[in-house]
Amino acid sequence: MHDAPSPRTYATTFIAVLCACTAARAGEPVRYAIDPVHTRVMFEIDHAGFSKAIGTVSGSEGSLLFDAEDWSTAKLDVAVPMQRLDMGDANWAMAVFAPRFLDVKHYPQARFVSSEVKQLEGNRGSVCGELTLHGVTRPLCMALTLNRIARYPLPPFRRTAGFSATATLKRSDFGMTSWQSLVGDSVELRIEAELTRQAGDAPAIAVEPNAH
Repeated sequence: MHDAPSPRTYATTFIAVLCACTAARAGEPVRYAIDPVHTRVMFEIDHAGFSKAIGTVSGSEGSLLFDAEDWSTAKLDVAVPMQRLDMGDANWAMAVFAPRFLDVKHYPQARFVSSEVKQLEGNRGSVCGELTLHGVTRPLCMALTLNRIARYPLPPFRRTAGFSATATLKRSDFGMTSWQSLVGDSVELRIEAELTRQAGDAPAIAVEPNAH
């Protein structure tokens, strides 16, 4: 008769199987959800040649599927609540919310859905896709920097990914052509984003339909 395997043998086998499963999953894309508190969209636009008007938007939501070893598998879907735009002054914000510009009553969200993500050199790359803004959808590419992927140092210690992105667009491409003698056409975008790893699928984006 053969001796029964010892508890130590069972434990060793279990650890070996667990390590094998972990190795098999290594390199697979990880699903992250945008942290709306630590994610901010900023834009700059010329104000009559005197200065650059600056606005920020908080509260974005969305998901990212990302493998740090293979950026080409990444998929990004983000919704930005335009009604949360902060211009630093309530009256100025109301002017930007008006129909001549963002028309947030009819177009409360901007949305970006990626079609291609590339790693160019080191932690830098690009993400291209379609931006829907003011009811118009146009292609947009952004320069992308992966800042860090690590466990967040405070509870609940979730694995967190941090990115920075920049892009330039024309507001006239999205149907916003009013007051061109006062407000510039070129818009500089800067995005600082943190995303937390999800155990399963990230929550679906609550897309708000455009009102007509």
